[in-house]
Amino acid sequence: MTLQTVGIKNVNLPVKVRQKTGGHQETVAAITLEAELGRRHRQRCVTEFITILNQYQNDLGATRLPSLLRETRRRLDAAAARITLTFPYFLNKRAPVTGTAGLMEYTCRFTASSNEQGEEIMLSVWVPTTTLCPCSKEISEQGAHNQRAEINLNVRYRNFIWLEDLITLVEGCASCELFSLLKRPDEKYVTEQAYANPMFVEDVARSIAEAAGAHPDILWFSVGVESFESIHKHSAYAFIDSAQL
Repeated sequence: MTLQTVGIKNVNLPVKVRQKTGGHQETVAAITLEAELGRRHRQRCVTEFITILNQYQNDLGATRLPSLLRETRRRLDAAAARITLTFPYFLNKRAPVTGTAGLMEYTCRFTASSNEQGEEIMLSVWVPTTTLCPCSKEISEQGAHNQRAEINLNVRYRNFIWLEDLITLVEGCASCELFSLLKRPDEKYVTEQAYANPMFVEDVARSIAEAAGAHPDILWFSVGVESFESIHKHSAYAFIDSAQL
């Protein structure tokens, strides 16, 4: 039986990711690297994969992945190669009223592929937010139920896009964004902000789709919104793929 793809999975390596504010952020990425190989290379492919990752370890940002994949294809005489890097990324956010600073963690991913037709890169972010239920607000004399939601945005692009910009785009489309540290005036603000912006998961998904669709450098996107309901055992979920619009 002929194998179609071989590779290595969940290799954890320290990496440096470029920051919009300048410099690099050091983090740890879980990496999967795979290739479609000719039969004569399959005996030594694991060694080659590790060697290539070590060679690029100090510069594994999105802009360098096409070069890494071309090197993988060259060394292994592969028809195609693919890599994913999943890592935590931290932003220093200030509370909306007091300005108290705290680090917010976001899960991010670079996915890149290379074949004879060229290279393709996808950026992914997972962003926690708040959603507040519109129908709960409408039927209640006092208050409305709200909950934390997680939004996954994936994009392919024509010009470089910062992770920070994708995160900001997503956070601006929910009932309210999250912060790691809030004092009482900040808590009052985010509570009232969410109450003033009730949104179903469908509303959040549509809002992000409109913002991503209007972005001049985004060629394709998909967005999934999961709301971890506070008054239901189940989650609410909505998904949009721009290729299906």
